[in-house]
Amino acid sequence: MAIERWMAWEGGVDVGAMTAPGLPMPNVLVHVARMVHTPLGSAPSGMILYQPDPQGQPAAMGFISTVPKIGDYFGPNIFAGTPFEPAPTLAAEIQVTSLPGSVSVRVKVGSFLFEVYLSDLGPLELINRVPAAMPPFFQQGLEAKANKVSVKVNGQELKLILPPMGIAGGPAAVSSPCGVYAR
Repeated sequence: MAIERWMAWEGGVDVGAMTAPGLPMPNVLVHVARMVHTPLGSAPSGMILYQPDPQGQPAAMGFISTVPKIGDYFGPNIFAGTPFEPAPTLAAEIQVTSLPGSVSVRVKVGSFLFEVYLSDLGPLELINRVPAAMPPFFQQGLEAKANKVSVKVNGQELKLILPPMGIAGGPAAVSSPCGVYAR
């Protein structure tokens, strides 16, 4: 099978959570990496969704990158056919710090500062997921489930509900030291 569209990362952090029970989908997503590699180049990048009112419009939503052309690559090439495909690219400052047993993220997007802290990491596991409706791409990499999760927006800690499974098919909060998406 020929692979035409792909991205790889180093130092990935994924959190998909809800701020209210019974929501059909997470209204808080922080999905970033210290470095993302694409056919167009490499840069700290990811995606963000912050919808403080689950019935309202997102306050911040889109692909984020320190290099706009890298962010522009994700929608049509990786997330094609999903609700994320038309998401805009937002300029961001992204910092990921990995320590033994924990990882922290600091993302500045517009007027928002997102701070994520994952700790009490489980064992590192090899993942190999085949395409599904969401996500529509192969996933391979390493993941460690976070047993403690903190997300702050502009200094205010969110009360989060982590679903049993994240939108990518694994745990809802993980540290992913490396991996690849391919279609």
